[in-house]
Amino acid sequence: MTADTGPTRRGLALLAALAPAAGAHAQEAPAPGARRNPADVANGGVLGLIAGGIDGTYIRIASDLAAELDDGDRLRLLPILGKGSLQNIADLMYLRGVDMAIVQSDVLAFALRQRLYPNIAQRIHYIAKLYDEEIHLLATGDVTEIGQLEGRAVNVDVRGSGTAMTASVLLDLLGVGARLAHAPQDVALEHLRRGEIAAMIYVAGKPARLFSGLETGAGLRFLPLPATPAMLQTYQRARLSAADYPRLIGGGEAVETLSLGAVLAVYAWPAGSERHARLVRFGQSLLAHAGALRRPPRHPKWREFDMAAALPGWTRFAVPER
Repeated sequence: MTADTGPTRRGLALLAALAPAAGAHAQEAPAPGARRNPADVANGGVLGLIAGGIDGTYIRIASDLAAELDDGDRLRLLPILGKGSLQNIADLMYLRGVDMAIVQSDVLAFALRQRLYPNIAQRIHYIAKLYDEEIHLLATGDVTEIGQLEGRAVNVDVRGSGTAMTASVLLDLLGVGARLAHAPQDVALEHLRRGEIAAMIYVAGKPARLFSGLETGAGLRFLPLPATPAMLQTYQRARLSAADYPRLIGGGEAVETLSLGAVLAVYAWPAGSERHARLVRFGQSLLAHAGALRRPPRHPKWREFDMAAALPGWTRFAVPER
């Protein structure tokens, strides 16, 4: 038998020192004075939050949450750029490291009707309705009402996005047979400015940063959306004003539109699990910091935040009082 060399013996001793003792549990407190594994420290309070595109309201809301609720090793949010509500729901169900997602309130009913994912109502819950987000229908200057989009190209964001889902429902309810395009919204805006498409639909909380760079006299206009009885079964009345988009809407004017809710959805980790405990800590921290989130410099949409607002068709994730 070959004798162990000095370096080999020292290596084995180091491995033995780093290895957990037999029968030790992952969540047991370390012995007094013991050094914690840096990987455990880094990951101990992390929650992944998938949001939206770089120009949307979702990622700005996620950034506010990450900044306001940061609590070192105990609670840390990692905002992730997302591709829209339908994809966010899929990522929340199947993508490792994603615990929460910001989605449109109509996405769960859509997924259930289409039978997209098994047991989704049991696996996806919500912590809070965050705010209302408005449906923006921006068109070229020659279009004055939505019926004129019949047979013309209208961009509705990438396939799988919340906007694409809402746009298909919206146009179907209104009986408008537009030709749907699926370019990313920033690309679609350039197509619209060049007159290559007739309109674009964008669901986002106002004011949407995507439109902030449009100059006065760009030849574009927001179209009103009719609040028919069929539409009001799913959506709410809303309006866009000059205060929201001073370069696109004249002073004292407003454009009637529709809105839906932005929802902070969570994966329903089983009670007693570490990730469930992290979500509970997050919910308690969100409630404690609600006042700070409603004040500048946070996004103006936080002023609509109501932790107690109910969402029909959704199951609330229970957050016990501290």
